[in-house]
Amino acid sequence: MRTKFFLLIAFSFLISTTFAQQNSPWKDWSWLLGEWAGDGGGQPGQGGGTFSFKTDLDGKILVRKAQTDFPARGNQPAFSHTDLMIVSLDYSGNPTKAIYFDNEGHTINYTISYATNTIVLTSEKIPNVPIFRLTYSLLDNQMVNTKFEMSQDGEKFMTYIEGKSKKIKQ
Repeated sequence: MRTKFFLLIAFSFLISTTFAQQNSPWKDWSWLLGEWAGDGGGQPGQGGGTFSFKTDLDGKILVRKAQTDFPARGNQPAFSHTDLMIVSLDYSGNPTKAIYFDNEGHTINYTISYATNTIVLTSEKIPNVPIFRLTYSLLDNQMVNTKFEMSQDGEKFMTYIEGKSKKIKQ
């Protein structure tokens, strides 16, 4: 009798935990939560850095913080790029928008779309401003590819920087 009771409790916990994860507004982001480290390259040069995705405000927003360090090259001194992005829930409780800020003074408003193991953030169209696309693709449980692209017309995107990162902390 005691064994059945404990099995029932364990089964109930398992079901409720699974149900809660499936109904979380961040379920499509679950594989990106945590801290990541990696390197990559593009127009700014080769660099390495870290980023993290964490929920905040009692799970109402998702916060991404990142820092990428680029070594000196040629006559260009070493520099660091830091940024902050906040993903928020819309009125129906879905994460469909994000806003990005960086230490270079950029602010980008993104809309979000989803595909299997991929999250795509595309900037809003503003006259005389490039359109930006930031894509996260899960390569395996511990590896993600991040690609940042730009376009003048919203059709032909050119990669500005791309790199792979490994999860270092859940």
